[in-house]
Amino acid sequence: MGFLAYYGDPWGQNSDDAEMSETRRPAKHIVLTSHPRDGEKRLPIAWGAADPRARGPVVGSLTDPSQRNVIGAHSGSYALYRALAIAAGSLSPLHKPDLTDTGPPVKLGPHPQWSNPEKIVSLDPFGHLAGEAFKDLIADGIDIRPTIAVAKARLTVPEFKEEMRAGRLEPDGTIVLESGEINCTKVAIEPVWYLPGVAQRCGIGEQDLRRALFEHTGGMFPELVTRPDLQVFLPPIGGVTAYIFGEVSALADPARKLACRVHDECNGSDVFGSDICTCRPYLVHGIDICARAAQEGGAGLIVYNRKEGRALGEVTKFLVYNARKRQAGGDTADAYFERTECVAGVQDVRFQELMPDVLHWLGVTRIDRFVSMSNMKHDALVRQGIEIVERVPIPDALIPEDARVEMEAKKAAGYFTEEPQPDAASLAETKGRGLPEY
Repeated sequence: MGFLAYYGDPWGQNSDDAEMSETRRPAKHIVLTSHPRDGEKRLPIAWGAADPRARGPVVGSLTDPSQRNVIGAHSGSYALYRALAIAAGSLSPLHKPDLTDTGPPVKLGPHPQWSNPEKIVSLDPFGHLAGEAFKDLIADGIDIRPTIAVAKARLTVPEFKEEMRAGRLEPDGTIVLESGEINCTKVAIEPVWYLPGVAQRCGIGEQDLRRALFEHTGGMFPELVTRPDLQVFLPPIGGVTAYIFGEVSALADPARKLACRVHDECNGSDVFGSDICTCRPYLVHGIDICARAAQEGGAGLIVYNRKEGRALGEVTKFLVYNARKRQAGGDTADAYFERTECVAGVQDVRFQELMPDVLHWLGVTRIDRFVSMSNMKHDALVRQGIEIVERVPIPDALIPEDARVEMEAKKAAGYFTEEPQPDAASLAETKGRGLPEY
């Protein structure tokens, strides 16, 4: 590939231009990253090493491009907002975070899975320890940033207050409070892809993966095809948040029971309560079961993935909604997946193969109550060696009327159900509201 590179002073650090020095804006020339630069000071990454120092830090910052040892930039999709802030002059491109007092308030790991390069391929298992494990390197000027942050939180879920008023949920003062609030530990995780491992997990060649990522992002990251020496990629996508109820250590303790829901983002339902799907009621039901598991001495875990609209995006999802409501015969369960394929060309691109990584990172080897009907999520976890004891479907009373189209279609497609799978006749009869009814 014919990429040119100018090996100059990209941020104008040696410029005599006073205004440039004051604002710290980049110089006018552009440095392309498609080939190794003179004077690179990259620290090696030995993916799968048990010790963070032996593994090496993930350096995706741009304050000193010669130190970078990955493709892409920190913060996932938010890297683009940071770029906009730099372009607008409101953020210095040379800013380095002050990591004082930002470390985890609880201890997580290490677990054996951290040193198994086949178990964790889409996140940095040492991402929450960057400030501690590489403190001396940071002091020496290497811009190493955490890719995982851990915090304590208190959740307010309105449905829980109704559960308490009805006597179906009792406060214990530690997990569930008298106010109806819920204490938890929450973990934010940025995606960090070890490309050889991601390719293996998805059953494709690494070169094929690199080429597809390069071509189908409009050539956004040329290093994907020109820098095989860089094996770690920070993709510009949303990450994962884990909500842990009860003691964090209970997640990996085989003597204590674990309830878990893996939930893929649905902003319309999760936040605004849209009734065309079961997402919010199933999420709340999952939190309920997780909180109860913690009250009983075990632990609960909600894994929340940013994969809006089955990772097809919200625009595509809304287009599909319109197509479903306008099609001949109305919004019926037997045409549910067909309308998605007509718009998107595929039913689902979430690729749950990478999803188990966060559970491996937390040390999970068994889920006693899996609050999900998804066959794809179940099968991906089992293939990764995580035992699932019981599957918990959403109670029928929690399914919104307009969401029955989705639920019946998913049952017919292989989702877990304790009832007989719906037949063709019942699928055709299950119908949602039409556009004039809104």
